[in-house]
Amino acid sequence: MFDALYLLAAAGASEHNRIQELFHRFGIDPPYLISQIVSFGVVAFLLYRYAFKPVLATLDERQKKISDGLRYTEEMKAKLADAEKQHAETLKKASLEAQKLVEEARAAAKNLADRETKAATEKTQQMMAKAEQAIALEHKKMLDDAREDISRLVALTAQRVLVRELSSDDRRRYAEAATRELTSV
Repeated sequence: MFDALYLLAAAGASEHNRIQELFHRFGIDPPYLISQIVSFGVVAFLLYRYAFKPVLATLDERQKKISDGLRYTEEMKAKLADAEKQHAETLKKASLEAQKLVEEARAAAKNLADRETKAATEKTQQMMAKAEQAIALEHKKMLDDAREDISRLVALTAQRVLVRELSSDDRRRYAEAATRELTSV
């Protein structure tokens, strides 16, 4: 547009008429055209300064927030993946430790059961040994009592038999011999 005005000023009168005729044919009035261009420039400047610039700044700010949000989302996804990985590792470690504790508990229980079984076996054997000793002592006592009773009965029987048929001298000898034999057994 400015070129057209420049041409107008530079052109001579004949060309000036030709240009005016061209402007007239298209319905262009140069003073109005210049005032419209200036008005459009002022409006464009004001719109850019007070409307487009804040809108563009807001758009840039929102674009920055969106990109920050996307970046934050990616970071959180990475952190979540790391946390899940650590969680899985922690669960695996806990599972291994639990298995180890269960195995240790089983081993301890088995050892305790073995010790208790061994102690019970030893106690049973001791009780059986004491019972056998008691039986042996009782058997010996019973045999001693039986010998004593038998000796007394034999002596008593011998005395009754001998009293009737033996003299007092023979009885005394038999009694002494029986006493010696009984005390030697």
